[in-house]
Amino acid sequence: MFICAGNNETFPFAMPVGVGLIESTINLTRLALFDKPDFLIFIGTAGSYGKYQPFDIVESSIASNIELAFWENRAYTPIDNVIEAYKEEGVSRETMPIVNSSNYITTDKTSWKRFRHHRIELENMEFFSVLKISQEFTIPVHGIFVVTNYCDKEAHQTFLTNHHQAKKKLTEYVYEKYEALRK
Repeated sequence: MFICAGNNETFPFAMPVGVGLIESTINLTRLALFDKPDFLIFIGTAGSYGKYQPFDIVESSIASNIELAFWENRAYTPIDNVIEAYKEEGVSRETMPIVNSSNYITTDKTSWKRFRHHRIELENMEFFSVLKISQEFTIPVHGIFVVTNYCDKEAHQTFLTNHHQAKKKLTEYVYEKYEALRK
């Protein structure tokens, strides 16, 4: 089953689950309880901490939930803040990028170095909750992202400028990879 965030980020072949960590958690829990899918593929947009450029397509099955205060030693968490989905055959965990999730969008370019030092390359608001729910209900999951912007002071404006074209590129990528969706 293909899922996406929703609002202005929908795709013809994906079910919207909600924007941000809370909405996506609530709606995915409902889905898992009442109509549990065999497999989830989350598709969406992401901001880049510098390695990936706008319109790059990136796949991952690892997510983190790290707030900027954590890097500044002004906060801690007693829970796992990095989780990964099922182990894919032939895919090296050491090279797969980690996607950070928060209800806040990073706009401080100086934080990139800290994220990238830990292989955290992208930012998407929902992916951590998608992995957490899939883990809780033992549903295999994978994410496919298109980069819309860098996580800097221009993040929002660049996202708005690139969003339509990025969604189109991601749709074409998914249709090419999963030809059965075209039918």
